[in-house]
Amino acid sequence: MKRRALLLAAALLTAGGPVLAQVGPNAEQAARYSGLHAAAHRGDLPALDRLLAARPAPALLNARDAHGRTAVHVASFERQREVIRRLARAGADLQLLEADRYDAVTIAAVADDEETLRVLLELGASAKLVTSRYDGTALIAAAHLGHDGVVRQLIAAGAPLDHVNNLHWTALIEAVVLGDGGPRHQRTLAALLQAGANTRLADASGRTALQLARGRGYVEMVRLLESAT
Repeated sequence: MKRRALLLAAALLTAGGPVLAQVGPNAEQAARYSGLHAAAHRGDLPALDRLLAARPAPALLNARDAHGRTAVHVASFERQREVIRRLARAGADLQLLEADRYDAVTIAAVADDEETLRVLLELGASAKLVTSRYDGTALIAAAHLGHDGVVRQLIAAGAPLDHVNNLHWTALIEAVVLGDGGPRHQRTLAALLQAGANTRLADASGRTALQLARGRGYVEMVRLLESAT
């Protein structure tokens, strides 16, 4: 397992980080949509209300397209926040994973879509799910990308600070190892440290976030981590 994690990590670093697997519906897929998926994609509230007035069963509310996306996933990709609200009130499941194992919260987190994320969390969506091919979390994905506002929302919603994904990285480590050392990743790191993220956890090679930051010459990140150690 350790060797596999090291090989995966090396491949990701060589490629500049994970390819984002969250794939919204393309034009061809959207053109084939009908029912709730079509209304969610277009943000067609009158059509959505007509469909929901029939009180669809959970199986219909949570029906999936060819990529495993429910209407909630589609609405999250398209930033159709009122659609999400109405689907949730009708009983749609906000926690489901699509084919690439992303939930609506992680979709919003990766898109740096703070407002959609806020809506989802207010409606009861969880910030604690294990998602993606990396067995990560929305917090790890947001930390990797330096989405500091999203990170703060997820922390406030109870996201697990020290979850370790299958690359043996935590949110704290990803903010360093896949970050650029710039202002947004610095603010991300500061938010995680302020929340109490564990600085002693190490990657598969035994390197802590501080050691990784030193190795990359991320001076401000080193200062933040040394202050928290």
